[in-house]
Amino acid sequence: MTSKAMRVGITYDLRDDYRAMGYDEEAIAEFDSIETINAIDTTLQQLGFITERIGHIKHLVSRLASGQRWDIVFNIAEGMHGIGREAQIPALLDAYTIPYTFSNPLVLALTLNKAMTKQVIRDSNIPTPPFMLVTGIDDIQRCSLAYPLFAKPYAEGTGKGITASSVIRDAGELESTCTQLLKKYKQPVLVEEYLPGREFTVGIVGSGNNAKTIGTIEIILLDNAEKDVYSFINKEQCEERVEYRLAGDITAQKSADVALEAWRALGCLDAGRVDIKCDSSGNPHFLEVNPLAGLHPTHSDLPIICSKAGISYQQLLATIMYNALARYNLLDNAPQKLSSFTIK
Repeated sequence: MTSKAMRVGITYDLRDDYRAMGYDEEAIAEFDSIETINAIDTTLQQLGFITERIGHIKHLVSRLASGQRWDIVFNIAEGMHGIGREAQIPALLDAYTIPYTFSNPLVLALTLNKAMTKQVIRDSNIPTPPFMLVTGIDDIQRCSLAYPLFAKPYAEGTGKGITASSVIRDAGELESTCTQLLKKYKQPVLVEEYLPGREFTVGIVGSGNNAKTIGTIEIILLDNAEKDVYSFINKEQCEERVEYRLAGDITAQKSADVALEAWRALGCLDAGRVDIKCDSSGNPHFLEVNPLAGLHPTHSDLPIICSKAGISYQQLLATIMYNALARYNLLDNAPQKLSSFTIK
C-alpha cells in the first residue's frame, strides 16, 4: 500500500446533542458519549487518517448539500426516528457514492427489526428460541409458546425496555408486560421462550467468508444486578452490576460457531457482536445481533471483548477500517502502517 492521507468523516449521534433537545436518558441510551467520539477520532488520526467530525444525519445532509465529500465515512450513527433509522445514513452515503464502514442499509434495516431477523435466522436453520410478535393485546390470545417467556421491544437496543418484568411466567404477566411495553415504546413486542442457561456475547470482525470471531465473553450478573436479565440498568451500570469473563470452554466455542453462522447469514460487515444464550441443556441459541456495536473503549461490549482477548482498541479500529477499505478496493490509498495494526 502506498502512503496517502485519506479524509475520513465521522458520523454519530451524540448524547449531549439530544440531551440539549430535551430527550430523556433512556431515549438517548443508544447514542454516544463525547468520550467515545474523542477515542475514535484520536485513534483514526494515530492510524494515519485525516478526520472530520460530522455528527448526526441532519449535519450530514447540510454538509453534502454544501458540496463536502470524504474518502470514506466512519459511521456509528444509530438514528432517532423510524424503523429504518440505522439505515438512513448508509442509504444517504450510497446515494452520493461515498464509502463507509459497517453494514449496508438492507442489513441495518433488517437487524433493527428483531422479529424479522429471527425469521431469517430460523430459515437459515440456526437455533433461536421460538417466538411471536405482539402488535396488540388481542395477539396474546394466540400465544402457544411455552412459559417462561421473555418480552422486549422489537426495534430497540442497549437493553431498552428490558427489566426484571421481561421474564414472564404466566398469561397475566404476559398481558401486563406487553401492555406496558406497547404503551411506552409504541412498537410491537417480541415475545420468545426464555432460555435459562449461560449468556455470551461474541465479537466478530470481517465480512462473509472472511469474517472471524475474535473473542467470546460470558455475561455474569452480580448479586446487586437485576435478576435473570441483561437489562437496560444492568448495561448502563455494568461496571458495578456485571462481570464479563473471557470464555473458551466447549459451550463458549459452540456459541462462537452459532454467532459466526448468524453473522454470515445476515450479511453483516466489518465488525460487531452477536448475543447468544443457552437452553437448559447447554445448547447455544441466537438472541440478536448488533452490527453497529458500541465503541466506548472501556464501557462497550465489543472493546471489552477485545481487551479481554488481548486486542487493543487501536487494533480493533484498524481492522474495521482495513475491512471497509478492502470492500471498496481502496487499500492502495490507505496509510502504509494500517495493515500492521490489524487483528491477525
